[in-house]
Amino acid sequence: VQPWRAETFKFSTDPELAGKVTDIVGLYMNPPENAIVLCVDEKSQIQALDRTAPTLPMQIGIPERQTHDYIRNGTTTLFAALEIATGKVTGVCKPRHRHQEFLVFLRHVARAYPGRELHLVMDNYAAHKKAEVRDWLAENPRIHVHFTPTSASWMNLVEVWFGIIERQAIHRGTFRNVRELTTKIREFINGWNP
Repeated sequence: VQPWRAETFKFSTDPELAGKVTDIVGLYMNPPENAIVLCVDEKSQIQALDRTAPTLPMQIGIPERQTHDYIRNGTTTLFAALEIATGKVTGVCKPRHRHQEFLVFLRHVARAYPGRELHLVMDNYAAHKKAEVRDWLAENPRIHVHFTPTSASWMNLVEVWFGIIERQAIHRGTFRNVRELTTKIREFINGWNP
């Protein structure tokens, strides 16, 4: 028992909760034949942090150590699409995360899977529902969107992958500028993909 610990949670109040959960779980468990299911989202405000002192290497009985002090050298946003069947990630870094950048990313994903029927699982972020995005999706009928219930981003499996890249590539890194950060992200994605 650790009475000093507390965690938070949130219930979804989405009136379409059951239908959306059934739809998305159905996509994961039994995807349409010859279609690709992709979990799509963005990880915004990834900071390019440089430490003010060198990282001290791990030694026997002593973990690796970093100073708490850092210098902020800018941010980037990682747009990513996780292919459910293979784990392959299509990712692009952009300086901002507005609907314009999201639309550029959707076009990139469409080019990465030419001629394939795509089912995109994504959350209810405002940029995902802008008129320009809806219009582009209407012009591309091979692409089907499945929105997660509100307050249920845990259903989007790319969130798990964001946790992995954060722990394995970003958190422990030192980056003198955004270019170094985006290079590290790109290298991680290249090493991740089969």
